Amino acid sequence: MLFHHRKLTPLEDRGPLRVMFVITCMPVGGAETLLVELIRRLDRERFIPELCCLKYRGPLGDVLAEETPTWTGLLAHKYDFAVLGRLRRLLRRRRIDAVVTVGTGGDKMFWGRLAAVAEGVPVICSWLHSTGLPDHVELPNRLLAPVTDAFIAVAEPHGRYLTEHEGCPASKVRVVPNGVDAQRFRPRWPNESLREELELNPDAPVVGIVAALRPEKRHDRFLHCAARIVGHVPAARFLIVGDGPERKRLEVLATDLGLVQSVRFLGTRDDVPELLALFDVMLLTSDMEANPVSILEAMAAEKPVVAPAVGSVGETVVDGKTGRLFPPGDVEAAAAAVIELLADRERAAAMGRAGRETVLARWSIDRMVEGHEALISEIYQNKAVGQRTTPDRSPLGKRTVSTRR
Repeated sequence: MLFHHRKLTPLEDRGPLRVMFVITCMPVGGAETLLVELIRRLDRERFIPELCCLKYRGPLGDVLAEETPTWTGLLAHKYDFAVLGRLRRLLRRRRIDAVVTVGTGGDKMFWGRLAAVAEGVPVICSWLHSTGLPDHVELPNRLLAPVTDAFIAVAEPHGRYLTEHEGCPASKVRVVPNGVDAQRFRPRWPNESLREELELNPDAPVVGIVAALRPEKRHDRFLHCAARIVGHVPAARFLIVGDGPERKRLEVLATDLGLVQSVRFLGTRDDVPELLALFDVMLLTSDMEANPVSILEAMAAEKPVVAPAVGSVGETVVDGKTGRLFPPGDVEAAAAAVIELLADRERAAAMGRAGRETVLARWSIDRMVEGHEALISEIYQNKAVGQRTTPDRSPLGKRTVSTRR
């Protein structure tokens, strides 16, 4: 394979860095939503972002295509090895200075980094979001660790997971916490016309989930929780926001559990902040999570969260303070926690307020964007000036990207 080499100009003597984000496609999901926000908010005096969807754009890709250069259709099928040449030519033509693959494992992580190193792209990063199946870092992707400058984790526990379970070298794992737009997701009065549209009685307690209908999100557990909750709070209603391959199976399950009148499948929505205003409690029932955006959004909207103690969830949902944690897979415990909060509205409201304070202090979208900007700039500049640095290391052997100014 022919490799290209570049002579790099230090940041102070050049224009903005051109950054290509490589992903398979852009459905409506947590990682994709974060990528939209990151691309929109990068400082255009320092960065020129572009998007490459290897297969097809998807709904959020269509949105970004109206705002930023977007490329698609480079990968025809799983064994389409010609994608390497197509991607190399794209990176060369667009004069890309940094490649950031988005997502854990798979084609985008492999081909994106391989094309980047072949073209001499100075900054090569992988932004990872998952903690276990169905997404993981496979052997071919692990073999590219030596040419990768940084593996970006979304929370401290997630960083440890990447080192201990995904084969990412500790010295290359960098933590940039996920963030949420606390202005868009803020406390607000419920929209009465929206409540009427969804046929929700003004006095009905509302429990909701915002997550793509994929197997690992375990909406089946959410429905089993709903059946138990209705047994104690018959007026309760349940909103499922999101869409995906599990929808038909879940609709059948809701019918089998006698929840047809209690559950609303809302599909993909662009009015999530308004829907959150209707929630009394956010309930997440996943098998695994890294640092889910939906939790941060609910907390920013001052909603208490009931969630499993998996991944980095405990970093945001502090049991008894911003919500309630339950053992993974324990439907009885999850339902009991929700029933408890529906019965004690004052305590639930206090948890919601504490949740928003936590988001404002630690999980803002500005902090996330600044972290990515700092990381990409640092890697490029170190290579441009030819300096060998010895970064301060945490006990994990990795650095957390500082966003303090």
